[in-house]
Amino acid sequence: MKVLLINGSPKANGNTSIALKEMIKVFEAEGVETNYFHIGNKVIRGCAACQNCFKIGRCVFDDVVNEIAPIFMESEGFVIGAPVYFASPNGAALAFLDRLFYSTFTQDKTGKVGAGVVVARRGGCSAAYDVFNKYFGNTGMTIATSQYWNMVYGMNSGEAAQDIEGLQTMRTLARNMTFLMKSIALGKEKFGLPKLEEWTPTHFIR
Repeated sequence: MKVLLINGSPKANGNTSIALKEMIKVFEAEGVETNYFHIGNKVIRGCAACQNCFKIGRCVFDDVVNEIAPIFMESEGFVIGAPVYFASPNGAALAFLDRLFYSTFTQDKTGKVGAGVVVARRGGCSAAYDVFNKYFGNTGMTIATSQYWNMVYGMNSGEAAQDIEGLQTMRTLARNMTFLMKSIALGKEKFGLPKLEEWTPTHFIR
């Protein structure tokens, strides 16, 4: 079992890092391999919707997105963590997700387990959490939950360590993800994945 964790915060060792590393402790105790990347301090341009990725199998902008995409596809679990800016995840995290999910759109993600983790000083967490879940729900992934919404509080770097309920939520989330990944693996072995119909895209004029 492998889980890919992405720290979308511009701060390498800030509160988002504390939340994700609390999960890593549980994953490692459960025997789950983890890959952790800090991408929030990198220059990541947004998706241009050029659709060249459908032809060449990767994004035309050759940066950290293309580096991480193969690891994403071979992992059973995926966690994206980010701070909350104006009731939404920060821009680098969103640009990364837009291009990662767009450039791998033709690759089946059914059965992968996804979780979004958000960190804020005070408000906007639930709105930002909803944004993350849209990526998973649009691609056949299973959304992992915890004992509460996947959020941790803290303003200054290090303050998240004082949010004892938030850290417990992270540990519970990691255990639930581990259970889901193992259960899905057993289900695939016994029943296989659900049959996929050929996609029939429409839009609002036809």
